Amino acid sequence: MLRRRFLAIPALLASGRLAAADRDLWQRLQDGSYVLLIRHAATHPGIGDPPGFRLAVCSTQRNLSDRGKREARALGEAFRRRGIPLGPVLSSRWCRCLDTARLAFGRVEQAPMLDSMFRDSEAEARAKVREVLDKTDAWRGNKANLVLVTHDVNIRALVNEYVAQGEIVVARPGPDRLDVVGRLGSSDLGVQ
Repeated sequence: MLRRRFLAIPALLASGRLAAADRDLWQRLQDGSYVLLIRHAATHPGIGDPPGFRLAVCSTQRNLSDRGKREARALGEAFRRRGIPLGPVLSSRWCRCLDTARLAFGRVEQAPMLDSMFRDSEAEARAKVREVLDKTDAWRGNKANLVLVTHDVNIRALVNEYVAQGEIVVARPGPDRLDVVGRLGSSDLGVQ
């Protein structure tokens, strides 16, 4: 029993540090000029899209689950509750990304540069990454945060980090890369 209590102390200290880091990150977002790389919220199980997938037809795609819809709404509420300034909300044209953006923020602009790179050639993927980096570099110094809703494969190509569904990578824009300054997950957003 004593050993379990002793082992729990580092976990409690770490969770306190994590909570403080999360509060600091939310505070920093109020200053604007960050890039929020958001992986679409939770979907029905699967990888990629079903056979017969068509970009403009949501019924042919893997879409948000009920949990994903709740996550997207909670994400938007977390930003509104904290008064985080948001600029454009850009999204992949996949329905799960568009729906995440609409449910969270009530608005969205389609951005093909954020479309899934899952089946792209190396040259196509590089071109999308370059376009995103150019867009984010131009965002530096803005008083709001730029929102990019996309896919795990795209986020990995941009910042070399795996991201869970509904998770957010907060980054600082630069001319040749995005510098990660933190992450926000479902628990940070109040999703149950």
